[in-house]
Amino acid sequence: MTTTATAAKMPPQIPYIIGNEGCERFSFYGMRNILTVFMMTSLLLAIPEDMRKAEAKEVFHTFVIGVYFFPLLGGWLADRFFGKYPTIFWFSVIYCAGHACLSIFENNLKGFYFGLFLISLGSGGIKPLVSSFVGDQFDKSNRSMAQKVYDAFYWIINFGSFFASLLMPVILKNYGASVAFGLPGLLMGLATLILWSGRKKYLHQPARGANPHNFLKVVWTALKGGGLGMAVAALGLLLAAYALSEMTSLGLVAAVCLALVLVMGFGGVGAWLQLDSARGVHPDEAVDGVRAVLRVLVLFALVTPFWSLFDQKASTWVLQADQMAKPAWFQSSMMQALNPLLVMILIPLNNLVLYPALQRMGLRVTALRRMGVGIALAGAAWIVAGVLQLWLDEGSTVSIVWQMLPYALLTLGEVLVSATGLEFAYSQAPLSMKGTIMSFWNLSVTVGNLWVLLSNVSVKSPGALAAIKSTGYSETACLMFFFAGFALVAALLFALVARRYPMQDNYRG
Repeated sequence: MTTTATAAKMPPQIPYIIGNEGCERFSFYGMRNILTVFMMTSLLLAIPEDMRKAEAKEVFHTFVIGVYFFPLLGGWLADRFFGKYPTIFWFSVIYCAGHACLSIFENNLKGFYFGLFLISLGSGGIKPLVSSFVGDQFDKSNRSMAQKVYDAFYWIINFGSFFASLLMPVILKNYGASVAFGLPGLLMGLATLILWSGRKKYLHQPARGANPHNFLKVVWTALKGGGLGMAVAALGLLLAAYALSEMTSLGLVAAVCLALVLVMGFGGVGAWLQLDSARGVHPDEAVDGVRAVLRVLVLFALVTPFWSLFDQKASTWVLQADQMAKPAWFQSSMMQALNPLLVMILIPLNNLVLYPALQRMGLRVTALRRMGVGIALAGAAWIVAGVLQLWLDEGSTVSIVWQMLPYALLTLGEVLVSATGLEFAYSQAPLSMKGTIMSFWNLSVTVGNLWVLLSNVSVKSPGALAAIKSTGYSETACLMFFFAGFALVAALLFALVARRYPMQDNYRG
């Protein structure tokens, strides 16, 4: 049973999706935002103190990589076999089991890590589907409502994140890890129940089954044509093999992810060079759809530095906050509550005040312009964080209040990149490739966290250590300025590519 969305009113099924997302995000951020602190103060105590920070940071970013890698699996299962709603429901059950493991195995390293794996599988599996499931409830007659709903969708994400960031450090301190990790599990159970309650109201797009003209098959047909494209793809395979051979120094997760990125990157370039050779074997619609996806992936690649900076607020910035002056009752990880609070303020402020004011000034506030400015703001935030780190390294007493400035800049960047990117990704995907492109959007976060792992490995090399020592700055400060420059260069390249990007409107007719 489905309900037809019309332009006259908001589709009645939307509150169920929004409610599900709010509870799910509380569960995720409630667990994630105390993860680094818990590992530093309890789980990893057997590791020498001078190595504990690096280990906690590596575990955290490996977990995040998993969360944003498994969308590939969820998107494929939904598109090929089950459809979005059943896939979301069953991955949510796995998600609940992961929370249960964290609560039960608080003192068992292997059991705790298994729980993190289940959460990354469950959370990642539903991640590309919930956002595209929102888009499925609209068509071209009421797509003007879609961006408002995506903003509301992102607002409720941060509503859950705010209370999780504020409350969970207190619960961890006063009631212990079992309760602190168990409460998010209860919220995830409630999220699953809300999703199930609306099952008869949703507009369901059925699974498309085996598609002889899907994205990968068109790409493979193009590459099989030989020539320069195949040579470029083969180079990617060779570089991937080299990355895997360096597994001992890079680590398993970083090596495998780097190999995957190299295969996809060089394979995509190779396919682009000779995509027209797939015409005849595949219909023009499928070939044009693949070209549209590849064009979007260039922009997604340039967004990855933003995620490198953004996700380190839950690791690098928490560790920096530990060094800052603050009230005795204030936990370092509680500072993360500022991020979702600012998001809840900025989304309506932007839509009601900032964007209309810019329009009146004659400035078109396009999706790509928002995203480019957002990446640059993240770079500016990390310049400020780097300056704060220099003060700390000099032995100065720095109040944690100063950290509000980089949080404000990073959060404004987040609103411009992430909330905008969800609707942009959905609108640019051909109807047959919605799950695919939303999975790639989430994969950009995996790649962003991969850059963090690789930078942590690279900075340990003798050459890098010597270069850092010659600056007179600490390793942490140098990495902060490096990531700031990384984002600013990406913002410039994004602006150049965006100028030539042809916007699409791929909502249902």
